[in-house]
Amino acid sequence: MPPDSSAPVPLGDPPWPAGPDPGAPEQAPASPTPPRPLRYTLLAALVTTLVITALSYLVPSRHASTAVGLAFLAATWWLVLRHDEDVIRAHGLSLAGLLEPLPLEPKRIVREAGQSLLYVLFFVAIVFPPFWLGYRLFWNVHMPFVLRAPREPLNELVGQFFVIALPEEAFFRGYLQSALDATWPPRWRVLGAWLGPGLLVSSAIFAVGHVLTTPSPARLAVFFPALVFGWMRARTGGIGASVVFHALCNIFSATLARGYGLGP
Repeated sequence: MPPDSSAPVPLGDPPWPAGPDPGAPEQAPASPTPPRPLRYTLLAALVTTLVITALSYLVPSRHASTAVGLAFLAATWWLVLRHDEDVIRAHGLSLAGLLEPLPLEPKRIVREAGQSLLYVLFFVAIVFPPFWLGYRLFWNVHMPFVLRAPREPLNELVGQFFVIALPEEAFFRGYLQSALDATWPPRWRVLGAWLGPGLLVSSAIFAVGHVLTTPSPARLAVFFPALVFGWMRARTGGIGASVVFHALCNIFSATLARGYGLGP
C-alpha cells in the first residue's frame, strides 16, 4: 500500500513506494503514478527550450536572465506546481513544504534544510579545490589570485539563487528528470541514489539549452555539473540541495574570473 500522501517524503528516499522485501535483489522503486507518454515530456522540454532561446535573444541583455528565469518557473508551474501536493512531491518540488498547498511545518523545514546543507558542504569541499586547479590550467593563469567583490554583491546573490539556479533546477531536475524517471524507472544505485537514463537525458538537454542561448562548444561542459545536480535531486528527494550548490558553483566560477582578471 502506498504511504500516506499527507506525510512528508523522508529526505534521502526516492518519492516512490518501498520495493520488495530486503532479501530480494535490490531494484529501483516504481513510480507512484502512471507516467506521461515520453513524447509529452520531450515536447514540453522542446517547447520550453525554444521559448528560452528566443527570449535570450529578443529581450534586452540587461533583463534577459530575468525573462529566462520567469519562463522556466512558468513552465514548471504549468507542468507541476499547479497540481496537488502529491504531484509536487513526486517531482521533488516541495522545498520542505514551501511550494505545497498545505500548512507549513517548521520542524520539517529545519530538518530538510539542514540535511540539504550538509550535502552542499560536502560537495563544495570535494569539488571546488580541483575545479580551482582545473580553472588555472584551462585558462593558463600565472598571476596570483586576488579576491575581488562583485560590483553589486546583493544583485549577484539574488540573481544566482533566484533568477538562475532555482528556475533551472525546478525545470530540469524537478520536472524533466522526474518525468523521464517515471518513463524510464531508475535502475542503478549510485552512492545511495537511484539513477537512470533520465539523469543523462535531462543533463544533455540542459547542456544543449546552454549552447543555444550562448553559442560556444565550451558551454556543453555544463553537462558534468548537471550530473551532480541530478544526483543530489535523486539522493535527497528534492531540489533544495541542487539549487544551493548550483548557485554556489556559479558564484565560485565568477569569483575566480574576477580574481584572475578574466571577468567583471
